[in-house]
Amino acid sequence: MNEDEKTTARSIARNALAGVLALGVSSLLAGAASAAPDWSEGLEKIEKCGGVAKAGKNDCGAKGHNCAGMAATDNIPDEWVFTPVGVCEKIGGKVLKTKKL
Repeated sequence: MNEDEKTTARSIARNALAGVLALGVSSLLAGAASAAPDWSEGLEKIEKCGGVAKAGKNDCGAKGHNCAGMAATDNIPDEWVFTPVGVCEKIGGKVLKTKKL
């Protein structure tokens, strides 16, 4: 194989790898987007899920603070995130009761 053929082969391999990586990243992003609650469906399709929020990733206030993103550690029972109805218990959480608006 001469130098031009080697350069062409490397270029093809790099482009193929870039395509595979781009496809993988877009698949991950699509999966993350589909896991998020669909707010257009209204609150009756979403529930507060306690005990599954990671540190700094809670959706809103709990005991000791009133802001999102302030959970000090992972999986505190009263720190919560919104999940689609039916998902919370499947991921090890407990559905928290909410006040009706």
